[in-house]
Amino acid sequence: MPTINQLINNPRVPKLKKAKLLALKTNWNSRRKKYSWANNPQKSGICEKIGVTKPMKPNSANRPFARVRLKNKKVITVYIPGEKHNLQEYSSVLISGGGAQDLPGVQYHIIRGYGDAEGVKERKQGRSLYGAKRAKETKGK
Repeated sequence: MPTINQLINNPRVPKLKKAKLLALKTNWNSRRKKYSWANNPQKSGICEKIGVTKPMKPNSANRPFARVRLKNKKVITVYIPGEKHNLQEYSSVLISGGGAQDLPGVQYHIIRGYGDAEGVKERKQGRSLYGAKRAKETKGK
């Protein structure tokens, strides 16, 4: 246990979470035309292409993905979670790390409910992951 004087001289510093993915680590300075290191939990961008792709074995479904140009000028492949989506070309989206496990090369996912990405409709459980609002309760007699 540290003494009061030790804490005054060396205060406790909370640990910072570091971004592990390159697109979240960099910022673009348009004035100096340079990249700088950062530690961003999310980034915003614009969709360039929307499509579906096949996952690795043994899974066999169509997984929706998007090619997104971020504000730091990097172009990345992003997974679109949930059932159905309303995204199209030039839609504004917010992305964060962690993609689909069975899609190779996809390291990011879109956060539903922000920008032009609507939340999943009729979602009752796990709503926070899919940007769904709580259903209105109707008072019955």
